[in-house]
Amino acid sequence: MPDALSMTVHSLPSSGSPRRSLLQMWLVIAVCAAPVIASYYSFYVLKPHGSAYSELIQPAVELPAELPLRDLQGRPVAASSLKGQWLLITVQDGACDTACERMLFMQRQLRDMLGKERDKLDKLWLIPDDAPLRPELLKALDQGVAPTLLRVPREALQGWLKPETGHAYGEHLFLVDPLGRWMMRSPAAPDPSRFKKDLDRLIKANAGWDRPGR
Repeated sequence: MPDALSMTVHSLPSSGSPRRSLLQMWLVIAVCAAPVIASYYSFYVLKPHGSAYSELIQPAVELPAELPLRDLQGRPVAASSLKGQWLLITVQDGACDTACERMLFMQRQLRDMLGKERDKLDKLWLIPDDAPLRPELLKALDQGVAPTLLRVPREALQGWLKPETGHAYGEHLFLVDPLGRWMMRSPAAPDPSRFKKDLDRLIKANAGWDRPGR
């Protein structure tokens, strides 16, 4: 009589092994970071439309975790709350003169000009003083999608954003990526049509970070 057939059952690797869990974690990180990496690659390496009009910040400057932000009621706002979308930032004093109003209008128009991509971009007005804002200005800002308004001490802001040498903050627009890194600055008194081309090139490669609203 032939020997009885024997079978050996090998245990399957545990799905919860540390090595597998670590691999899954890195895959999730890679998927989340891919859109931003793609946009940087497109801007810095491929440069499909020629050289950039704006100044690229190399290396990009990380958002300080302890940046002391406050809303208009004086309540603290966590710096981490700024992450998750592209930010188009203007830095203007609370008194907001005619030049300031022009920059706020340009900021709004640039977002609107992005068309179907506009929900990937948040407008942020950083106010480096405690001057009160005029009620009529606040009313005008509420038309359409209002910008986020936050106060921050000027000396603290200098650890993150900086104007071009010889120019003031209010002359520029600053672009921050969804990871909170300052990576582009417009020239002083920017041409909105030329600056929009730079925005287009970055944001179109950024589909994975679309999180409307804040």
